Amino acid sequence: MTQTSLWAPSQARIESTSLFRFQQQVGVADYRELHQWSIASPEEFWAAAWDFCGIVGDRGDRLIEVGAEFRETRFLPDATLNVAENLLGEPTDDLAMVFRGEDGEVVDVTRAELHEMVGRIQSLMRTAGVSVGDRIAAWLPNRPETYAVMLAATGLGAVFCSTSPDFGVDGVIDRFGQIEPVMLFAVPSYAYNGKRHDCLARLGEITDALPAIRETVVVEAGWLDDAASAPITTRRLPFDHPWYVLFSSGTTGKPKCIVHRTGGVLLKHMVEHQLHCDIHSGDRVFYFTTAGWMMWNWLASALASDATLVLFDGAPTFPDANRLFDLVDETGATLLGISAKFIDACANAGIRPVESHDLSTVRSITSTGSTLTPEGFEWVYENVKTDVFLASMSGGTDLCGCLVIGDPTSPVFAGEIQVPGLGMDIDVVDANGESVEQGIEGELVCRGPFPSMPLSFWNDPGDSRYKAAYFDQFAGMWHHGDFISQSSTGGYVISGRSDATLNPGGVRIGTAEIYRRVDTMSEVEESVVIGQSWANDTRIVLFVKMAEGEELTDELQTRIRSRIRDEVTPRHVPAVIAVVTDIPRTRSGKITELAVRDVVAGRVIANVEALANPEALEQYRDRPELAR
Repeated sequence: MTQTSLWAPSQARIESTSLFRFQQQVGVADYRELHQWSIASPEEFWAAAWDFCGIVGDRGDRLIEVGAEFRETRFLPDATLNVAENLLGEPTDDLAMVFRGEDGEVVDVTRAELHEMVGRIQSLMRTAGVSVGDRIAAWLPNRPETYAVMLAATGLGAVFCSTSPDFGVDGVIDRFGQIEPVMLFAVPSYAYNGKRHDCLARLGEITDALPAIRETVVVEAGWLDDAASAPITTRRLPFDHPWYVLFSSGTTGKPKCIVHRTGGVLLKHMVEHQLHCDIHSGDRVFYFTTAGWMMWNWLASALASDATLVLFDGAPTFPDANRLFDLVDETGATLLGISAKFIDACANAGIRPVESHDLSTVRSITSTGSTLTPEGFEWVYENVKTDVFLASMSGGTDLCGCLVIGDPTSPVFAGEIQVPGLGMDIDVVDANGESVEQGIEGELVCRGPFPSMPLSFWNDPGDSRYKAAYFDQFAGMWHHGDFISQSSTGGYVISGRSDATLNPGGVRIGTAEIYRRVDTMSEVEESVVIGQSWANDTRIVLFVKMAEGEELTDELQTRIRSRIRDEVTPRHVPAVIAVVTDIPRTRSGKITELAVRDVVAGRVIANVEALANPEALEQYRDRPELAR
């Protein structure tokens, strides 16, 4: 059966893209041919991308240094650059960032003002004795000062890490405590969901637990008044010099501290921005994120493409689900970056931005964080904008980028991520590491090295944890831990984490297919599904959070089971359906199936601070319907 696309670019639209220009420059006919070249000759592709994307620095003569192991391969091993030099640009009156706070705060920052702010922050850092390789920690919201702290640190060759201020004391210490930062930047309070939340009471506990800190800076009105105005330092360092430390969600233990290299992440981001997301000079790029999610780092890099960052801090649905669409009209955003969860929330709220908003500036909408269902795609085209490039993307903190992503020159099909990322040798394999056919679900792997592979994990002698995380399951491949299948159109469908998969009767089942059937029922607000060990097998348990005024009746349970049986398979049918009033999520908004599974099994959750709402887990503990 032929699938009909929801959107297809006109020839004029195709020819306006940077991707089209790059294809012409390297002499290939289309995306498929370009991708094949990018994985057959990755060193030539990444070098060409460096030149095309306009990275400032010395690329060096050698294009690749092949290591004995996958993770040891180095791209552009002689290159030197500085991220701050690339992101700051010239000190002009062009806008670098426009910020809107939930509480009505409005801040616009020009490139010249950003230069001034970064120079003053570097003065503070020099006074504190910051040197190359020192760690700078930010416990800050998603506002201009956070980006300026990052740029000041990287200009000096320091390593930047951040978490959002909604993290509790233990969560911050579990992360920052591992890497021994010498400076900490924090705010006294932040606004979220109509309330002001204090940070100062927690700040004292945090600084007491981080003995390496030489200086704590509270980012508030007048915080830079006494800092000397000084020219910015942008020290060019090797391609593999550390830029960021990012933290895994940590629901199964203390968070991994993932060290990311400067050149690899910047190059990967610029390819994703310019070629995959069609970001041009002068664009206004918005992604709803906090400073505790890798999409913050992804967004920051858009400055290097001469784009303006559109920043928002607060609840995306306060005072109502139109908030981010109001922001788009107010700021003229050209790229609207949201999550599948947000799209579902808008659909459930019944809003129709296509009728209430202009949205004429928006060319692209991107979605990540979890699987965007076919219904989610259709909702965007029916209720937001008909003529828009909608790109679902998937990757993660592990590579600070995407494995599968959008293509602005190709049609969009409901429920599918369009293409493998350029330079990413993506495959779908079975338990033996053998490629499977289209339509067959398997493990997502990358068969070749890429520049944004982590440099290392912090304090990981012999890279033992690093190797175990990505390379132990399949020799010679990056194993990402997602179940995925390839469609007849060449796109991809992700069906859930393979480390949170269901395995009834020995048949591995992803969770996304169940969510698609249950979460689209009007009686159900959302759900979480797990596998529970039962009678030497696994049974499926479905927890549902009911829509307001609804009850889980016997009739509704029958309809849920029938729909799953009829539309998926009998193996997907839950043995138990139970009501909860809250579903635990990580701080980046992802449902944490693993934590629910472990609570049901009576295991200890090693790092509840990784959760935005850890109190929700109590609803899943010692439930009589789950007793053996």
